[in-house]
Amino acid sequence: MAGGGGDMEAAAVAMEAKRDARRRRVERMALPVGMVLVQVFTVVTMLMSKVALNAGMHPLVLLVYRNLVAAVVVAPLAVAFERDLWKRLNLAVLGWIFINATFGVLLAMGLYYCGLRATSAAYAVNFLNLIPVATFLIAVVFRAERLSLACWPGRTKLLGAAAGVAGTMVISLCKGTHLLLPHLRSPAYHGGNRLAVVHGNYRDMAVGTLFLVGSCVSYALWFVVQARVAVVFPSRYWTTTLTCAAGSVQSAIAAAVVVALTGTGASGGLTSGAWRLRWNMQLATVVYSGVFNTGVTFVLVSWAVARRGPVYPPMFNSLSLVATTIVDALVLGTDIYLGGVLGAVLVVLGLYAFLWGKGKELAAAKAKELERPPGDDDDVSIA
Repeated sequence: MAGGGGDMEAAAVAMEAKRDARRRRVERMALPVGMVLVQVFTVVTMLMSKVALNAGMHPLVLLVYRNLVAAVVVAPLAVAFERDLWKRLNLAVLGWIFINATFGVLLAMGLYYCGLRATSAAYAVNFLNLIPVATFLIAVVFRAERLSLACWPGRTKLLGAAAGVAGTMVISLCKGTHLLLPHLRSPAYHGGNRLAVVHGNYRDMAVGTLFLVGSCVSYALWFVVQARVAVVFPSRYWTTTLTCAAGSVQSAIAAAVVVALTGTGASGGLTSGAWRLRWNMQLATVVYSGVFNTGVTFVLVSWAVARRGPVYPPMFNSLSLVATTIVDALVLGTDIYLGGVLGAVLVVLGLYAFLWGKGKELAAAKAKELERPPGDDDDVSIA
């Protein structure tokens, strides 16, 4: 009987180890797929938002409705799958969620919308690729991310981040040879493209750039705050629901402050009519961005941060630059230059270099945990 019991226990342990290995394999595939989906949602939302903002929608109005929709969509999932976690809410957790909403919704999204309205989608998307570097530096400073330059994985992570920024700069500053694609020779495309360019408001380019830089810093701080929230309140759905609800309330308060400072708010587009949604692109933007680019994205990002750290999600932002370039060329007929293609290649190579280094560090950390006795900390050099 004793031997039989031992065999059953060993079989149960072996089965649990198999399940754990299978779960890790699925996670290794699902995490990058989820981050790619986030970039797809981001690109579509950015193009739709630019149209809505050009049509007169105020950024704060879009923020209020977008996050309200996201909270309503994700709340049933929180009740269904994380009902017990509700009991773990306290003032400290609510404080972190409030900070999470301030950086991730009011500042990051709000400043980005203001910058997008003042510039263009093609210009604004370049700033998304500064977020990984800002996040990486801030995470290292706050010890939320380890950087060891004594081994190749750490060096590769740093080189990958630098390559991503370099690729972005090449795309932004170096045109090179004009690549003539067959569909770009049609006058209709060029006419539509010129119309799209003229339609934007470029008079406040300098102010728009400041907004976009502020958005990048806010996003970087948000990813670091997400890592802390994942520790104090390990929930995906409740965190997303409460963050979106708090962000919607904060945006409404900010709108009220703008109205109070400007009298009627007419100069900023915050009249009473601005809050009425009709069956047009503005409503479509609110629903799509609320469901996918806020609700689903927040769930995926919080999961990725909890599993891979705060630097992992923004490293995929480089893909949005490539995707926007492709969409502009195929749909709007935007001219493509050799510098843009080379820069996009550099961006993708930088992304893969960073992910390779991150994967090797995770594997090494897991191996050391199994080999080293408890309480023996690793020496980490930070630079």
